[in-house]
Amino acid sequence: MYKIVQTQGGVCLADGFFADGVSAGLKPNGAKDMAFIYSESLCEIASVFTTNKMAAAPIIHFKSKGSFETNFVLVNSKNANAITGDAGVEDIKDILQTLSQEVHHPIMSSTGVIGVRLPKEKIIAGAKLFDLSKKEPHSAAKAIMTTDTFSKEIALRVELADGSSFNIGAMAKGAGMINPAMATMLCFITTDADVSANEMQKILNDTTAKTFNAASVDGDTSTNDTVLLLANKKSGAYNATAFHEALHTIMHFLAREMVRDGEGATKLVTYEVSGAKDDAEAEVAAKALSDSLLVKTALYGEDPNWGRIASTVGASGVACSQESLQISFEDVCVYDKGNIYFDADIEAKASLVMQRDAFTIFCDLGQGKGKFTAFGCDLGHEYVKINADYRT
Repeated sequence: MYKIVQTQGGVCLADGFFADGVSAGLKPNGAKDMAFIYSESLCEIASVFTTNKMAAAPIIHFKSKGSFETNFVLVNSKNANAITGDAGVEDIKDILQTLSQEVHHPIMSSTGVIGVRLPKEKIIAGAKLFDLSKKEPHSAAKAIMTTDTFSKEIALRVELADGSSFNIGAMAKGAGMINPAMATMLCFITTDADVSANEMQKILNDTTAKTFNAASVDGDTSTNDTVLLLANKKSGAYNATAFHEALHTIMHFLAREMVRDGEGATKLVTYEVSGAKDDAEAEVAAKALSDSLLVKTALYGEDPNWGRIASTVGASGVACSQESLQISFEDVCVYDKGNIYFDADIEAKASLVMQRDAFTIFCDLGQGKGKFTAFGCDLGHEYVKINADYRT
């Protein structure tokens, strides 16, 4: 058996990892806008990237390198270096060539405004401020934020039955352009577990499908979505089942934190779809609900408009019918297989549920055993305001 313990330390918890954030002048008022993650030894890598066909230059650069190990990740905010062509990739190469000799096969990741070349000289100067001996995970997590209102970090220690242990830590950013197609975000996960790249990749793919790919703020998929999982193996310990559970715990937490921090969001809503023909159809229905603008605006208005739930499920194309569908706001059933339970008393109870900061909407399609859980939020005036002047 094993024990998973949540602790402090973020991406610096795992043995041999260091991180910090600095200000390079990309953001106004001296806010931190560049971060690094450094390992004393080379790391094997697992990765997942955006499904957007306009993938940003950092992703193109990463994929061009083939199979490799690294001990350094450089991250900048404010500028996505996306849709910048070959010049954007060359800018990355120029920046990475200036890094310390302690850095081997470095990776770069970016987030921010699309369609603008990197301020290369500022980033090069900023990188010279890095102190690779620093363990400042919160500073690094703050530096990669864009419209986020809070940093997103988590760290776990996994204690195995034989007395050995390994650690996993992570930081992420994301609040807008979040869509369940490899959610719009950056996430960096570090571990000292003795796990191979192939094993990590399989586990990362499986876990992404149920966490980041289940999260939606606004239905838009970014050009820069990146998840990097780095393992330097320094603990010498590993257990596949424990690692899988710990990684799922980390990514599930971060996915929900990104939705909770959705631009202008006031509610974190879980859509638990069951009774679908199969898991694939449950996923389609759940993601349709988390993406629906009509559902999101009803959430913002705290209106238990269950008709929008039913309509969205029906429009998703999955097998369903009025005679088999059941809808509940937490434990308040409003519709059950053709019977409408929505008198003044039930509506009042459902409205109270919707006034919570977080709650679950249950939809049983009554077609089979398929199930899937997606995460979404409401959509209000603040989202429009934030994105109307995002470049300023």
